[in-house]
Amino acid sequence: MIDLSAFIAGLPKVELHVHHVGSASPRIVAELAARHEGRTPVPADPAALVDYFAFRDFAHFIEIYLSVVDLIRDAEDVRLLTYEVARDLARQQVRYAELTVTPYSHVSRGIAAEEFCAAIEDARRSAATDFGIQVRWCFDIPGEAGLPAAEETLRVALEHRPDGLVSFGLGGPELGVPRPQFKPYFDKARAAGLRSVPHAGETTGPETIWDALRELGAERIGHGISAALDDRLMAHLAEHQIPLEVCPTSNVRTRAVARIEDHPLPVLMAAGVPVTVNSDDPPMFGTTLNDEYAVAARLLGHGARDVVELARAAVRASFLPATEQAGIEAEIDTYAAERLTD
Repeated sequence: MIDLSAFIAGLPKVELHVHHVGSASPRIVAELAARHEGRTPVPADPAALVDYFAFRDFAHFIEIYLSVVDLIRDAEDVRLLTYEVARDLARQQVRYAELTVTPYSHVSRGIAAEEFCAAIEDARRSAATDFGIQVRWCFDIPGEAGLPAAEETLRVALEHRPDGLVSFGLGGPELGVPRPQFKPYFDKARAAGLRSVPHAGETTGPETIWDALRELGAERIGHGISAALDDRLMAHLAEHQIPLEVCPTSNVRTRAVARIEDHPLPVLMAAGVPVTVNSDDPPMFGTTLNDEYAVAARLLGHGARDVVELARAAVRASFLPATEQAGIEAEIDTYAAERLTD
């Protein structure tokens, strides 16, 4: 009998929905908090962060998330955070990650856009050399900050475009933040060759996902779990092979889903919707990408072969060139062939 946890731990993987600041390990968060002690509510004790990261609801999560963002005060903080996030992903056998970065949150706090982009690029290149992981960027608009944030995010993306930038997104709260208002910014980003990957349908209903598809030209949907409430939408996603970036533990920790047993992942997959498994803000939610694969396997009643298919689905949903996708898929298949027997 194969040890599924050990199998997942060694499985080559791709991560498509993981946030830059939200991936800061307790060690890094505590180190940054200690630098700014007395000027931040974030504890400088890694053990105390467990309680600090206990979220009452999605609004409370955003409040806590922004308090961690406030710890990033200069370009060296940005570089350290980015490099350590890549290290943690590589330890889980992640070969490629599309990291969601919110430049507005840092530029608006005084870090020059040019310095911010240089810092993440330096970390990206170093991580590729040191850890063998390829990292690319999704620059996302923090929806709660409105159209000024959209304008600035687009400006940074187009005027300071780092080599690793592949996509344009929209995060933050969905309630009270209509997707259609961001259409002009997505239109310009897409015209410049960036791919569209907005969050939608996490804490709101299927109409938010329809808006993301119709108004923002979404090629993948961040979360998108409320699609399970709309058969027509699931059929559309299946027909057009538009993947959802599903993060099961995150949905429970932010109270988007009441219990893990209630998660709609099985409904979505049964309808043929392309699904990828991701970790979102893993240290904040007390999870890892490996843990999320194990959670997905339990929800689906799947074994090791089905976990391999989840890993391959993430590769296919990535924005890697086809030749590089094929390389990672071949690595996954070799790993599975060496460990699984009929």
